[in-house]
Amino acid sequence: MISSKIFKINIINLIIVLVVPFLIMGPFVPDLIVSLSSLVFLGYVFRDRLFFYFTRKPLIVFFIFCLYCIIVSLVIAENRLLSFGSSLFYFRIGIFSCLVWYLIEQDKKILQYFYYSILLCFVLLVIDGYIQFFVGENILGFSKWENNRIASFFGDELIMGSYLARLFPLLFALFVIKSKKKYEAYPIGILFILIDVLIYVSGERVAFFFLNLSTIFIIILIKQYQKFRLATFLIAFVLIGSTTLLNPSVKDRMIDQTTKSMGLAKGSKEKNIFTPAHDNLIRTAYNMFLDKPVFGHGPKMFRVICKDEKYATGVKPCSTHPHNFYVQLLAETGMIGFLFLLSALLYVIYCALRQLKTILFKEQRYLTDYQVCLLACLLIIVWPLSPNGNFFNNWLMICYSLPVGFYLHSIYGKNRKEVLKE
Repeated sequence: MISSKIFKINIINLIIVLVVPFLIMGPFVPDLIVSLSSLVFLGYVFRDRLFFYFTRKPLIVFFIFCLYCIIVSLVIAENRLLSFGSSLFYFRIGIFSCLVWYLIEQDKKILQYFYYSILLCFVLLVIDGYIQFFVGENILGFSKWENNRIASFFGDELIMGSYLARLFPLLFALFVIKSKKKYEAYPIGILFILIDVLIYVSGERVAFFFLNLSTIFIIILIKQYQKFRLATFLIAFVLIGSTTLLNPSVKDRMIDQTTKSMGLAKGSKEKNIFTPAHDNLIRTAYNMFLDKPVFGHGPKMFRVICKDEKYATGVKPCSTHPHNFYVQLLAETGMIGFLFLLSALLYVIYCALRQLKTILFKEQRYLTDYQVCLLACLLIIVWPLSPNGNFFNNWLMICYSLPVGFYLHSIYGKNRKEVLKE
């Protein structure tokens, strides 16, 4: 019986770890893995009475939010079928995070599996990304986009930088707790530098911002690898500065277009929220919120209602989402749904301030370096002052649910002290 259970756990471990490389191929396979594995885990929960995983405060709040979205979809949404379809199974994201937590408790070797899985994907993207940048096309024959933007294996989806930036703190977290020899830090340091520069030359401004945000957060709050990450970060910025001076197309995308679109360039008369396109979407979403401030219009309803002249603002007021999580939740779920995300932001701020206090007063640290890196993943999720994707997007939520599972284990896991000591 024991060997049978171990075999099943190892199979599940393998499948879950494969989510990381499959995210490069698109949302379908990772979402299928998340959905099916969540159902399997629910079976374990009811069979073995593992309800403990769902009784922690963060999970209770999340499932209440999911239930609320379902109710709003059924009662308020103009297109109930469309809205209900996006909210009905959203709870699987929380279940998947609990599954990651559960698997770490069953076999801590999964930490190494995830580390090498992410590391391999990053190495391949770095090699292929630079080939595409310098040669013009990657090893699969995908050409660079206009303005020399690169996407590597992501093909026609310009999200390589987003993938790297969102999973980078998780890679760093797993590196921190990994048993390693001294020489291992040198190749990893070089990889970190190459990743930093690659995200920049990819032309993904939001991804580069998230990389800087999480890196600064980590450098300030960690202890053991603080100088290591600071050194790699500074070296990367020297290379980024050189690249900006030597490559006009990169400079135009990352600096000139950014300052111009935000109205910060010299002679600009009109200021925008991020860009003119983002400005129109956000103002349209805000008008929707003002009309139904408490409950909103229903999940996924922005794409439908933004066409209404009562809300539409600017030349292009419509898209699938308003490109900001907070504004989207205000428009689609009202103040009640908005408070869910706000509470997560306040939690991250609270933990960061507690950690900073222990550093300043030289007390025992509130968080380990491993937890700080995982908290940096959460910071990227809840940061309010930047463009975002669709809050109900499967690909994004899978990227987020992974580090959340690791973080939940680091707080509530039965063997968390054993893992954190490694």
